Amino acid sequence: MARSLPLAGEAATADLGRRLAVALLKAGTDGAAVLLHGDLGMGKTTLARALVHAVLAADGAPDEDVPSPTFTIVQTYATPAREIWHVDLYRIEEPGELAELGLDDAFEEALVLVEWPDRLGARLPHDRVDVTLAAEATGRRATIAGHGRLEGIAEHV
Repeated sequence: MARSLPLAGEAATADLGRRLAVALLKAGTDGAAVLLHGDLGMGKTTLARALVHAVLAADGAPDEDVPSPTFTIVQTYATPAREIWHVDLYRIEEPGELAELGLDDAFEEALVLVEWPDRLGARLPHDRVDVTLAAEATGRRATIAGHGRLEGIAEHV
């Protein structure tokens, strides 16, 4: 079941990222993916940064800079409990480029956050949370929908 939430600004988007991190940690993050949909400037990276910082803190890992992976395509973070991948597929043009990134293995073993997931095509992971960020008259709106073993996660965010 999908859940829709208003986001008044950047702080609300970051708070959503932290709340989603808590829900994911309770559900289990190994093999979980968060697909971040939305136009440029909607807050995908803001949400991803907050989520990564929250998981690092929960795992007792040192806080790290969480840059946008627009140019590196993949940023990884390791904690004693898990590996986190933050992936930005904006610059991916050919499906064959995805195989080179190692995403198939990451989708099975790590917590993977993907910006511009439309580039995945048929490679959508089964256990995932789709977060769609969209503009509206008074700010933004996030729509959250879980799939696979994460199907009910939206009600816990």
